[in-house]
Amino acid sequence: MSAESLNNELVGLLPGFKSEYAEVNGTQIHYVIGGQGEPLVLIPGYPETWWAYHKVMPALAEKYCVIVVEMRGMGNSAKPTLGYEKKNMAKDIYELVQKLGFDTVSIGGHDIGAHVAFSFANNYSEVTTKLIMLDTPHPDAGMYQLPMLPILGGNYTYPWWLAFNQVKDLPEQLLEGRMDLVINWLFDHLVYNKESITDFDKQVYTTAYNSKEAIRASNAWYQAFPQDIEDSKSYGKLTMPVLGIGGSGYEMLKMSLPHTTSNLTLKEVKECGHFLLAEKPEAVSKEIIHFLETV
Repeated sequence: MSAESLNNELVGLLPGFKSEYAEVNGTQIHYVIGGQGEPLVLIPGYPETWWAYHKVMPALAEKYCVIVVEMRGMGNSAKPTLGYEKKNMAKDIYELVQKLGFDTVSIGGHDIGAHVAFSFANNYSEVTTKLIMLDTPHPDAGMYQLPMLPILGGNYTYPWWLAFNQVKDLPEQLLEGRMDLVINWLFDHLVYNKESITDFDKQVYTTAYNSKEAIRASNAWYQAFPQDIEDSKSYGKLTMPVLGIGGSGYEMLKMSLPHTTSNLTLKEVKECGHFLLAEKPEAVSKEIIHFLETV
């Protein structure tokens, strides 16, 4: 099945949502939109697609116009050779927001998507009503201190893919048609409840990432980290309300977000790994709705 056919099948599983495309900032972006109310833009991360939000989209769409965006390089969005700095990817989202006719939006992201959402809030603060960070802070200079080797006796999952994805050309040669190896490994090691990610989910993501072009583009998100870190040095403290929801990444949010925000709400999701949208969708959607309605 082609990626486009699979996408249409997936959207068909969510009544009230439709698949759309937009030309923005010199590239084509795919997004899935549904619901009514104030706009809520959501961005997935690695190694997922818009499908990462499928468990929370129906609940959120009861109260908001939900726009789940596949950022450049992801899924059915275009995969240009350049432009993967999060500041530029935030411009993609900004131009999409303008095309959709929204004056202001709330925006959230998970993993790499959280990087883009954070950059959006900093570079387009006048458009950002509220910001939601799911399990991952924006890259900062502390990333340069990540150890090259696993720490002896350390109770953590060594993030080898952060370094591996920095390598140009080689990953796509090794992994073309074999991304299931990486995707299965990540979901086996970064979730608390392995049953929360189905074989069907894994196949959806494998289909999206299996080509050389997709591997090259998704690695480019990581290869832009040094520039993202440099860009972050110019960001002041965010003044809009910010919600940080963390599973295994809660401590990282707790360390990072108080230094970059001035109106912060932190929530920890217990017994949950990195992929909290899949593992604890009810808890996540409840926290998001409460934050948007009351803070």
